[in-house]
Amino acid sequence: MDRLVNTVRPYAWGSTTAIPALLGTEPTGEPQAEMWMGAHPGAPSRTGRGTLDEVIAAAPERELGSASVARFGPRLPFLLKILAAGAPLSLQVHPDLEQARAGYDDEERRGIPADAPHRNYKDANHKPELICALTEFDGLCGFRAPEEAAALLDGLGVPSLKPYADLLRAHPEDAALREVLTAVLTADPAEMSRTVTETAAACARLGGAYAPYAGIAHHYPGDPGVLAALLLNHVRLQPGEALYLGAGVPHAYLDGLGVEIMANSDNVLRCGLTPKHIDVPELLRIVRFQPADPGVLRPEASPDGEEVYDTPIDEFRLSRHVLAEGTHAHDLTRPAPQILLCTAGTVRAGDHELTPGASVFVPAGEKAEVSGTGTVFRATVRV
Repeated sequence: MDRLVNTVRPYAWGSTTAIPALLGTEPTGEPQAEMWMGAHPGAPSRTGRGTLDEVIAAAPERELGSASVARFGPRLPFLLKILAAGAPLSLQVHPDLEQARAGYDDEERRGIPADAPHRNYKDANHKPELICALTEFDGLCGFRAPEEAAALLDGLGVPSLKPYADLLRAHPEDAALREVLTAVLTADPAEMSRTVTETAAACARLGGAYAPYAGIAHHYPGDPGVLAALLLNHVRLQPGEALYLGAGVPHAYLDGLGVEIMANSDNVLRCGLTPKHIDVPELLRIVRFQPADPGVLRPEASPDGEEVYDTPIDEFRLSRHVLAEGTHAHDLTRPAPQILLCTAGTVRAGDHELTPGASVFVPAGEKAEVSGTGTVFRATVRV
């Protein structure tokens, strides 16, 4: 069992206080957006034996177990993060596995450099993800029903929004959503900037259900992603609640602290709220234009006290143990790799004492007992 030393990524949208408050450290004044736990080559965790990707590469079957290697290859198939949003992240979607493989192969054949700003596919993997709130957590997830979105636009009283509301009512659901998102992303930039400015002022004036969109517009003035965001469901998670984001589902995180887990991929297609590259044709090919309830997840308790966040994919499995004072140790031994993360209290994992923000990597099959008083999140794979 290896104690992990993890990198905090200073993305501009990060909170300046949330991760320091969790870790019990002084804020630096700079944004601290994500703390990565895993073997992603962009910021692998460090151990006493080297970086985690080096440790796994040296003996993949010993560290990951034969079942995980046979299923996912000789690499850790998930990335665990603590995410702290102080401003909205980009509005984005992720491809499914087939789309990712085809897109990656196509860009490789065309010789697009891996670090090119206009490259869409950094790897050949999909990127389903799960966010579990540690504080109240605001986000956007999935399309509203077109009629509901049209009513929201009408309520703003902005004349230049009427054509979009009319389009939403003029077609079947999937066609209507596609038509409007396409129109928003391909509109004349100057006209769109004026519409967004008027929309932002109306959202700020009306408040209530419009308040989150006023906040988005404050951070991204004139960005067409503000109108795209109005097509999506706004969700406020309470601590312990989670959202699963599958392929093709547009989403954005707005504010709050959470534990995030995802398949080990960097593939993102953006549709707004960002200065980064937006490939509209490829985005429209990947987005699933289906209105749906966001589907807030609550953990399902098992007899041994493990609370599991059930998701339909195998690259990761997230659960938590809330340990009460005086309870016996929980045996978490599994024939698969694990990362254990403390988010509250003081917990002992093997020989390691974990306080909030501390984590360990547990190789497949290694004895893993946790005890103490606090909360431990467990990231592993389904094998």
